[in-house]
Amino acid sequence: MTSASVHTPPFYCPIESAVHPEAEQAERRALAWLGRSGLCHGDTDLARFAGSRSADFYARFAPNADPDRLWLAALWVYWGFAFDDARCDEGPLAADPAAFAPMAFSLQRALEVPGRLHCADPYAAALHEIGELFRAAAGPVQVRRFEHAHRAWLTGVQWQIGNRAAGRMPGLDEYLTMRLHSAGGEPTYAMLEIVNGLDVPDPVMDSPAVRALTEMAILVAALDNDLHSHIRETARQQTEQSVINVFRVHHHYSLPRAVDEAVALRDAVLDRFLVLRDRITPRAAAPLRHYLADLGHGIRGNIEWALRVPRYLTPDGIAPAAVRVPEQAAAGHWTDAPRSGRHDPRRLPSIAWWWSDLAR
Repeated sequence: MTSASVHTPPFYCPIESAVHPEAEQAERRALAWLGRSGLCHGDTDLARFAGSRSADFYARFAPNADPDRLWLAALWVYWGFAFDDARCDEGPLAADPAAFAPMAFSLQRALEVPGRLHCADPYAAALHEIGELFRAAAGPVQVRRFEHAHRAWLTGVQWQIGNRAAGRMPGLDEYLTMRLHSAGGEPTYAMLEIVNGLDVPDPVMDSPAVRALTEMAILVAALDNDLHSHIRETARQQTEQSVINVFRVHHHYSLPRAVDEAVALRDAVLDRFLVLRDRITPRAAAPLRHYLADLGHGIRGNIEWALRVPRYLTPDGIAPAAVRVPEQAAAGHWTDAPRSGRHDPRRLPSIAWWWSDLAR
């Protein structure tokens, strides 16, 4: 498949913008920690970490978080982007699932083990310390949910690397199943309870409706990231697995047609998210209402962050990038109407259940 750039259409997202007022303070605290974490070997590495603007990213997911916890979530996002670049998308493990697996699950164990732990791998050592900070800040249920979500993410990445090693492009339903995990949305949203000090009871968090809403928020953001990252990953020859290329390979669509179908699919999922959330929220207790609101903040915030972040706008992820469209033209990023397409998500077995009667 030949590489090509893609023009990202305006985003349908009727969710209000919000950002935590202490995002810059969270960034300073997180970057100071990273500077002494052992992951950064000089100013260039630290600049690359800073180029992900992870504190701004999470400040948009949790605009009302406890300021003393917000920076902890930013730490993991900084770590996650660095790990993704070094060992998931690039490097010797990026197409070697047999080598990736023991490394990844050693990392997972470092996250889960409480107390003192010697880790020779600097990524494992940093992740262990993040886990310790989470355990000090939040309850065991919230931390355990994050650990489970983290394991699911690594499993999804393992699946993605296996496809890369085999040179295979998954079909649409398989791709969406994989992307629900490999995009990192599960641990990202699992941190909402930690930073907000929430305690959503297990029967509520595990109910079909809340599970569906969480998965839909993850998938919308993941498909948006496929669109945002296409230009960057084309430059790095990493475009073999994305929703755009699923449509190009399996349906033989042109690039513009593939983009249109990807956007239409994403818009249909977002519409279902909005309808179901509006049905669930009025009778939800306060912790669940807060959680559901922040699922939406994450969808909107992920778009706003990606439109401005050096990670997507510059080849090295470091240089202070110009905004893709000038601020005075920012309205051009958004549309009030969802796009329609040929691919009805209700016909995809892995996600069709989201359209069941879940609001009972």
